[in-house]
Amino acid sequence: MRLQIKYFASVRETLNQDSQDIESVAPTVQALLNELMASSTAHAEALGHPRLCVAVNHTMVKRDFTLSSGDEVAFFPPVTGG
Repeated sequence: MRLQIKYFASVRETLNQDSQDIESVAPTVQALLNELMASSTAHAEALGHPRLCVAVNHTMVKRDFTLSSGDEVAFFPPVTGG
């Protein structure tokens, strides 16, 4: 399936890219994360945080969320305030 991946904040900085379109067979967000982290050391570093936030089509989701072709998947670090 075709997915549009978007990266924000420190994830974008670590990867030195803000988006990419990919073909994937990953059925869930977690499977997609595993696939992306296996693709490079930079991806493993940027996406390996256990509290990484994920949105699919502008809605926050959990890692067991089922993906569909055409989805936009966004990854960004946890946000803190103060």
